Amino acid sequence: MIILRSYRNHFRLLVLLGLFWFVNPLWSQNADEVDKKLSQYFKEYTTYKNQGKLSLAFDVLSDAQEFAETSLDEKGMIDSYHRLALLNLQRGDNENAQFYIDRASKILEQYSSYPRGEGYNKFVEANLLLDAGFNFRARLRLDEAKKLSNDRNLLNNMLLLEGLIFNSIEDYEKAAVSFNSLVINTDDIEKAYLTTRAHLGLADLYIRTENYEESIKNSLSVIELARTHNFSSELLQANEYLATANELLGNFKLALQYKEIIVKVKDSIFTIEKIKAETNKADKLAMEDAKKEIIRQDERIEALSESANRSEITAILTSAFLTIISLLAVSLYRNNQIKLKTNDLLQTKNKELQAARDAAVQAMEAKTNFLSTVSHELRTPLYAVTGLTHLLLEENPSENQKEHLKSLKFSGDYLLNFINDILQINKIDADKLEPSSIDFYLKKILSEVIDSLQQSAKENNTEILLEYDNEIPQHLMSDPLKLSQIFINLIGNSIKFTKNGKVTLIAKLVKKEEENVTIYFEVKDNGIGISEEQQQHIFDSFEQGSIQINREYGGTGLGLTIVKSLLGLFDSQIQLKSKEGKGSSFFFELVLKSKDSIVDDIPFELEHKEYDLNGMHVLVVEDNKINQVITKKMLTKRGVSCDIAENGLEAIDHANRNQYDGILMDIHMPGISGVEATIEIRKFDRETPIIALTAISLDDSLETFYAAGCNDVVTKPFKPEVFYQKIGENFLENKEKKSAS
Repeated sequence: MIILRSYRNHFRLLVLLGLFWFVNPLWSQNADEVDKKLSQYFKEYTTYKNQGKLSLAFDVLSDAQEFAETSLDEKGMIDSYHRLALLNLQRGDNENAQFYIDRASKILEQYSSYPRGEGYNKFVEANLLLDAGFNFRARLRLDEAKKLSNDRNLLNNMLLLEGLIFNSIEDYEKAAVSFNSLVINTDDIEKAYLTTRAHLGLADLYIRTENYEESIKNSLSVIELARTHNFSSELLQANEYLATANELLGNFKLALQYKEIIVKVKDSIFTIEKIKAETNKADKLAMEDAKKEIIRQDERIEALSESANRSEITAILTSAFLTIISLLAVSLYRNNQIKLKTNDLLQTKNKELQAARDAAVQAMEAKTNFLSTVSHELRTPLYAVTGLTHLLLEENPSENQKEHLKSLKFSGDYLLNFINDILQINKIDADKLEPSSIDFYLKKILSEVIDSLQQSAKENNTEILLEYDNEIPQHLMSDPLKLSQIFINLIGNSIKFTKNGKVTLIAKLVKKEEENVTIYFEVKDNGIGISEEQQQHIFDSFEQGSIQINREYGGTGLGLTIVKSLLGLFDSQIQLKSKEGKGSSFFFELVLKSKDSIVDDIPFELEHKEYDLNGMHVLVVEDNKINQVITKKMLTKRGVSCDIAENGLEAIDHANRNQYDGILMDIHMPGISGVEATIEIRKFDRETPIIALTAISLDDSLETFYAAGCNDVVTKPFKPEVFYQKIGENFLENKEKKSAS
């Protein structure tokens, strides 16, 4: 029996040798085809890896590994294991990365004639060491790797890793040399990716060295390349550097924009489903490799059983048993890791959303404070421009001078309207505006708006028409001032872009249900029209379709934004139809109350009165010299004498020592403010009327003025008729009451 088994073994050996000599020439012929096929696999893997599609990259490497094993190509198996190690390292799975580098190392020990494989092996080890924080050991291992390979792509990747290591040990000069060498590279496989990573390395380097402008330049280069080639991880990192650099430079608005982009990019990259898929692919592949190892061990056991080497069988069985136990432990650990990563991801998302919300609130507060400051600083010199223009126009100027003064007045009014437009949007954004409800006649309001714009229409040789449905009730309840603003902006916008044409305002009754009246409004023109692309953004702030339109037609691009915001206060939404060269049509519906069905008291607007202010004596509190002159001259023209106080302390002293018919109090002054001065004056004088003269920007300031003891408020720059009206209502009427008593 033993002899028979011996013959059988010899026969098997002869058959195997015969097969070897027969198959060997065919194998030599197919070796090139195997190498070519593996190269295709690795190229496809590289594309997926660089684009962050790790699940697909695992699939490709699994196919490459299986092909290499089937083809008995040990080099292919080594190369597959190396790439699997790097791929696992990229997704943060150091355990699986170590598993595959160990497998590659074992095969290399038996296959000593593969220096490129040895170089790649040390390159992977250097990556693992850098990831673990062993920077100097990583550098030494990388130096060893460079000596073992002359592959261009691998050497370029080593150069990139070298730059990252130098960055980590703060040797920024050498890091810059490595990265700059890769910015312009001739790599056959990863040219764009290596350039992108080099710019990213430089962006990080310049953040570390506080050269934020250069960091921004390199980050923008990364974004351009990443978007072109779908490098998702690099796109995210570049936006993070841009947010950091801009924040450190004080460009907080830009920093906030990049942080918002970061949240969106993360949402697209780091999804729970994607993490699970990648983890499952990685674990499945590692599990299959471990099973294959068990099968190989079983084959060895079967072979050893024939030689009765029981001690080795026991060792192998023990090894197989431990492998199975390890696999079960790894599987349990992986499931736990998925849960932990999912929880971490959710917590990170919540923190990011909280940070984004806080940043948005801070940006809104900064915007409000900025506009408030700018409003005051612009209104103060505007007071001088409009005030002096008014005074000069009243001094019988010559016709030439009158023309120039009217142009100056127009410029001042235009600038004031621009400031008011910005503040109007700011008030709406800050929830400072609410529509009032007073009785008005709609047709009268629309006619007044058209009349006020006739001059602008005449300049463009454009006709304004009103198509009014007489079925609309005469008396309605709403906010006529805000409605006027809506139609002034819409019709003014149409006139601006319509020359030698026609602008039509349509008001049509849709339905009347009890006290609710629904009215359809439309403003249409036959002007230049708006392209479909521009229509998407036409209601955005400072948006006029294009730079060319802005230069040709002027304006701020805020009119339609204000219209949209104001209509939002009435729970209405503006719509647009337009074709280039054919004109535009803006339309919306409003639900208004009909006065006929309302029995409550209705507040009507008071008529303006003409007051004789001659003989009055007032105190003017103003720190600006020009404003002092203007205010004093305006008062003198109406027979009012005045004393001047240049600050709050002087105002308190004057009010304490003298009797005045009234006090005109500037609010923003050096030292103590007008509010503080008013509070002090009210401690010893409760009767003298005080009018606040101020360049306030938000309505909530009014409450502060009234609480301090002011009787009324006039906003600078003010219209002369409003100025005199307020003085008459407060100072003169108070004086007449005191005389009567």
